[in-house]
Amino acid sequence: MNHDTPVSPFPLQRLAEIQPRVLSAAQLREHGVSSAAADAHCRPGGPWQRLLPGVCLLHPGPPTSEERLHGALLYAGRPPSREARAVPAQPAAGEPHAPYGPYGDAMITGLAALTLHRFSSAPPLLSLDRIDVLVPRTRRLRSTGFVRLVRGAGLPSPQPITGVPVAPVPRALADAVAQLTEAGAVRRLLSEAVRGGHCEPSAVVRELTNARLLTLPHVVDAVDALLAEGRAIAEDRLYRLVTEHGLPDPLWNVDLRLPGGPHLGGVDAYWPDHAVAVQLDTRAPHRGLGQDDDALWSEYVRKREHLERLGVTVVHITPKKLRDTAEQQATVLRTALMAATERDPAAYVVVLPR
Repeated sequence: MNHDTPVSPFPLQRLAEIQPRVLSAAQLREHGVSSAAADAHCRPGGPWQRLLPGVCLLHPGPPTSEERLHGALLYAGRPPSREARAVPAQPAAGEPHAPYGPYGDAMITGLAALTLHRFSSAPPLLSLDRIDVLVPRTRRLRSTGFVRLVRGAGLPSPQPITGVPVAPVPRALADAVAQLTEAGAVRRLLSEAVRGGHCEPSAVVRELTNARLLTLPHVVDAVDALLAEGRAIAEDRLYRLVTEHGLPDPLWNVDLRLPGGPHLGGVDAYWPDHAVAVQLDTRAPHRGLGQDDDALWSEYVRKREHLERLGVTVVHITPKKLRDTAEQQATVLRTALMAATERDPAAYVVVLPR
């Protein structure tokens, strides 16, 4: 039996209706186009062209940015079986994501992904010489043409953007930074990720740590700036939370100490009449040294326990909670302030500017 025999004849002229106009050899066979017929159409001067190995562009002109994206995914992906495509399943936590349409496990990452996430500091798609595609580590395939394969274990769940599976921002950032040597470009991308509300600094640093990029000086410098900017953004969100929800004005960024006694630590906001303090948790795993993060968390716990023994209520808030559940955090703070009248008076503490 001839394996190129069409299984379901499909008039060639109807292929012109397909958008984007790029198909894999397997898809062409499903449409009744044999390998020999596809090769004939892709000859010089023919109506089609070979975009990538096993991928045809169904017109003779240059590919659009959309066609390059879909072509890269068709080349890198491993399409699931018909049965798997007919019954899509959602992965449980910690499990690999389900295959995405005709692209299998492949997803766009790196600078192309950041452009799709609408990063103004990422270049236009057509200006990219290479499109990075994230695939499983076990995928047997080589980078070719304008496609650069990025291999990884435990791939994240892609985010669909304009019908294309795209790596989440933190992973796309790490894959982009791995290819960049210019410190300014790295700093701009990391800054926009946080300033634009795409993700929290901790998520970015975690991916950079996993990619072993925090040994590079220009990346470390950019991360230092990122963490400083992340804290500034969190402090601004806390200020807006207090003002927009009508909470009493606290003392901002102060140090607490016992009269003539030891330093109790700094807090981000303090209501002395209510003995309520806010501590922002802006920790991030930094430079791959988990013990530093553990030590910082131990300091948070020590400070909180010491203050609470003195009768000071400490409200612990993360930047993510400030961004995603501001109203809920305002309720927590209001409850703590209202409960002050029902508690025993707190020990007198000296408040100093930081």
